[in-house]
Amino acid sequence: MTQSVPVPTQAAAPTAADLLDFVRRAAADTELIASLPLDPDGRTWVRLEGPGGSEAWLIAWPPGTGTGWHDHAESVGAFATASGELKENSLAVRLPASGWKTLELAEDVDRERRLGPGVGRAFGRHHVHEVLNESTTEHAISVHAYHPPLPLLRRFSRTGAVLRLEQVERPEDWQ
Repeated sequence: MTQSVPVPTQAAAPTAADLLDFVRRAAADTELIASLPLDPDGRTWVRLEGPGGSEAWLIAWPPGTGTGWHDHAESVGAFATASGELKENSLAVRLPASGWKTLELAEDVDRERRLGPGVGRAFGRHHVHEVLNESTTEHAISVHAYHPPLPLLRRFSRTGAVLRLEQVERPEDWQ
């Protein structure tokens, strides 16, 4: 099921700031947010029409769920929380696009953000992060957008300062 949120006409590819504006407006759309089915056991999502050909998703996060460490390859992106609170752990370092399996991270690269209702953030290419709903009782709902549409998603494991590439997913793996 694809739903539409009104988007201004744009000639150029949307920037991270454009995507952030879109996800904030979509997250404030109470009718859209209420339309998302909630599953107590796993994340649910609905694809949205994003600005300028971007890929967008409305996602519900049951208590205690998260994404694991990942990036969005060459896409810029943004997400905003519509309800509940999400925690984002991220790395303040640009990783090589390819050619590695294991990296040792410096001590000062970890960042943590908490995003409550109406709060969003934009990010650039190769942004490595994990998103978590740490609540033990409440769902969180968020809106995410990426441009260009995700060509792939790299998943990582992390043990201390060591980040290891574990899997590369392509769109056909999650659609």
